[in-house]
Amino acid sequence: MTHPHFSGLFTDLVTPFSSDAVDRAGFAALAEWQISAGVAGLVVCGEASEAPTLERSERNLVIRTALDVARRTVPVFVGAGSNSTEKTLALVAEAKALGADGVTIVTPYYNKPSQAGIRHHIETVAAAAALPVVVVNRPARTGVNLAPETMEALMALPNVAGLVDCTGDQTLAFQFCASSPVPARIVCGDDQASLSLGLMGASGHVSLAANVAPHAVCALHRALDAGNVAVARSVFQRLRPLLCALEADHPVSATKQALSFILGTSPDVRLPLVPVAEPVAEDLRQSLSLIGVNSHAAPAKHRFRAGA
Repeated sequence: MTHPHFSGLFTDLVTPFSSDAVDRAGFAALAEWQISAGVAGLVVCGEASEAPTLERSERNLVIRTALDVARRTVPVFVGAGSNSTEKTLALVAEAKALGADGVTIVTPYYNKPSQAGIRHHIETVAAAAALPVVVVNRPARTGVNLAPETMEALMALPNVAGLVDCTGDQTLAFQFCASSPVPARIVCGDDQASLSLGLMGASGHVSLAANVAPHAVCALHRALDAGNVAVARSVFQRLRPLLCALEADHPVSATKQALSFILGTSPDVRLPLVPVAEPVAEDLRQSLSLIGVNSHAAPAKHRFRAGA
């Protein structure tokens, strides 16, 4: 089974808040901006969304809003991973009931299962999902890393549509992009590695930076798809100051601060995250200006119409 609809650039959307509630209008404007810029799809309730702090009703609101905005023009994948197989199955079923096009499943965190445990967990979820499943491997956050043989076994599963590599281990990614005996649906999950993994043959990219620079990140992927290495390298170099600024503090806090400059949404995050310090905010403002994004705060509807 192949899943051609999980390829290209997907934005890992943040969840804007207003007075500690989900800002539905702000979230809808953000999703609309991404689609108008040309992204291939959206990921909601994923790593960037502060999903652990969202109540069930808030998750459902976010998912429904994304689906309403997308209107089947682009696929919407829903983060459904946890460190409990039963809870993951319940989240997958809920995403399916709401109309999601697929789900992303992070490797179990905190309890740090063995490779056999990880494999059995994902096999169980994929067998029951009735939706395309994308596996996310981010050992820096979960405490566990997929071994090469585990990656190969998971990618051979008929319902696994891709594996998002967030390790920064480009040698391992190249191995699976270039020489794996199974279709290597490797997806880049690290903005800093997007150029190199794209040149290696990664089938897509799940991007945090696209929240604030969708046109630039889309331009990078168009150049990669066209095989225009010089243009891809040039676009990536323009993006580099922004990518570094987003990593100067917690990336979600930094992304929300940048969006407050662009769309006028609140930079609020939920504890245990906190807003960025003022020097980081200034770095973000300057790095946005380098890619031609107006970073003077304005109401969301006006900035969105400007197509920044």
